[in-house]
Amino acid sequence: MHILLTGGTGLIGRQLCHHWLEQGHRLTVWSRRPEEVAKICGAQARGVARLDEITEPVDAVVNLAGAPIADRPWSHKRKMLLWSSRITLTEVLLAWLERCEQKPGLLISGSAVGWYGDGGERELTEESGPVSEDFASQLCIAWEETAQRAEAMGIRVVLVRTGLVLSAEGGFLSRLLLPFKLALGGRIGNGRQWMPWIHIADQIALIDFLLHRDEASGPYNACAPNPVRNRDFAKALGRVLHRPAVVPMPELVLKVALGELSLLLLGGQRATPARLQAAGFTFRFTDLHAALDDLSDRL
Repeated sequence: MHILLTGGTGLIGRQLCHHWLEQGHRLTVWSRRPEEVAKICGAQARGVARLDEITEPVDAVVNLAGAPIADRPWSHKRKMLLWSSRITLTEVLLAWLERCEQKPGLLISGSAVGWYGDGGERELTEESGPVSEDFASQLCIAWEETAQRAEAMGIRVVLVRTGLVLSAEGGFLSRLLLPFKLALGGRIGNGRQWMPWIHIADQIALIDFLLHRDEASGPYNACAPNPVRNRDFAKALGRVLHRPAVVPMPELVLKVALGELSLLLLGGQRATPARLQAAGFTFRFTDLHAALDDLSDRL
């Protein structure tokens, strides 16, 4: 299978590349740094700076590109970057697909559980609608709506609403390590907000599962079946790192320091992967402690 990947040098993308190259697939990675693709993604992966460089038919497109959403406060400039790196890029991708004489059969497009907004205590499945609207929710809604326009071209669209990815090689977990290792970690705010998490191994496996499942379409929550509250996550991470997790981050401090971005940390989603489980996908890690233990020697 010939797969076109955006976001191929990111946390999820690079592991997908290695996984699919091992399976014998052909990979083309659309990147701002095509000269680095082979080094990051695997020697057999081809990097292109422009989609028009692709002359051979593509069987599937996996669209994961997007600037990190929680790296810095949401200034107007930062919001514009987050928008353009997702929606504008997807629009460019759609324009290219429109020009393709032989179109791929499948588009898997990234999204996030932030699509639902802050869900409070509600259990959120793919049948749930958005329950509150903040910038992150609006961003995900627009991203999905843009990707779904590919259906008008006869392309099947799968939307992967990813939770918090647990990995020893980057992502949100790496940003927590320093304060926790310094015994300065703890709950955020009151710690009651839900955290929909997923081990990186399951994230890779479920995207591969959806790639090969001909009837897959629409949204899928990419998170473990057992979300946890923030206070319990903090305790579990402290246990794995053999550090206390008793220093809370007060809500007021977060709001002053991060502004609107603080809503992302103080809210959460009690999301469950109903459609993935109904389709027959089996999670390797359903318990947070087991997932963190698996990563512990690399943290």
